[in-house]
Amino acid sequence: MPRSKHPGRPGLMPELSPQDIENRSLAIIEAETPRPRPYGGHQWEIVRRMIHASADFELLELVRFHPNAVSAGVAALREGCLVVTDTEMGRAGIPARRLLALKAKSACFIGDPGVSARAVSAGRTRSVYAVDKALEQPQDKIFVIGNAPTALMRLLERIDGGAPPPALIVGMPVGFVNAAQSKELLMARSDVAYITVAGRKGGTALACAALNALAEIALRRDGE
Repeated sequence: MPRSKHPGRPGLMPELSPQDIENRSLAIIEAETPRPRPYGGHQWEIVRRMIHASADFELLELVRFHPNAVSAGVAALREGCLVVTDTEMGRAGIPARRLLALKAKSACFIGDPGVSARAVSAGRTRSVYAVDKALEQPQDKIFVIGNAPTALMRLLERIDGGAPPPALIVGMPVGFVNAAQSKELLMARSDVAYITVAGRKGGTALACAALNALAEIALRRDGE
């Protein structure tokens, strides 16, 4: 057994490998989540991964899935879709090794020079025009939005205007201004698959955790 680097500190576990830490963490989540759970199957895998990323068991009451969310997301990943994030941090939180194994790619357009120029000219946020730039890309898409309510609202506005809906929206903007409201708009829809978190909570870590869990399911190829 690995020796602890913290002798004399009660409650600290011995130093573990990254995989052992993950396995123990998931086992603790399993043990501390009472049955019957509000989610089953692949939905539970996704929520469990989100709890692992945040240590927030309140997510058991807040995560919402469109009925087709998991199947649509897995199918898009297996077909090599483009995963669009609203921040570079979000893009960094989705390991390329997972996407490459699926022949999928990730992109974030928030720093695109044309996006920045349009935002300055119009006096609007870059998130608006980053969504527009993403929708110009020809591939099927999954949008992963963990930061900007503006990005989620713009995406829904463009869909209402006739833009082809993405395969899935992982819509989890966090905060106090329009975060909860933008997610309410998303949950009110039946024409686009989504995974979201009701209320103010959300964030890049949660959105990436949900997408990474979907990618793991897609890589296993064990069906929906």
